Amino acid sequence: MSALDSRDSGLKKDPDLRKELDATLQTRRELGEEYETALVDSFLEQVEQRIDDTVDRRVRRHLAEQQMATARGARRPKDADTWTERFGLAIISLVLAIPLTAVAGGVAGTAGTVAAWVGIVGVNFAQAVRLNPELLTGRRDRSDRQD
Repeated sequence: MSALDSRDSGLKKDPDLRKELDATLQTRRELGEEYETALVDSFLEQVEQRIDDTVDRRVRRHLAEQQMATARGARRPKDADTWTERFGLAIISLVLAIPLTAVAGGVAGTAGTVAAWVGIVGVNFAQAVRLNPELLTGRRDRSDRQD
């Protein structure tokens, strides 16, 4: 066997490339040394093409992994509440506001009515801040919003 056998472990990993090398060496023996340069160039082109294919495949895989990581990171985590649940809280607040206002106004007058409405607004504000913490800072990044 040749010195290439002991030095190039890459040939052992790729049986097709090993067959190409063997065929190139056999052709060189049959045709003689005058074709050696052309045969070596041809074999090296095949090796280069395999390297290019491997690098391209790895780069595509790496880019796909980066795109997936970016897409996962850019997406805002889904809120625990759906639109239906938020709408339901608003409806319940309005429906309960009527009897609360009546009872609070009847028992404590204007101060009771104000207290009832402060509670109703407080509950809705707390829910809004829980879902949108940026409401407290006054800054809103509209690009992240996907409502």
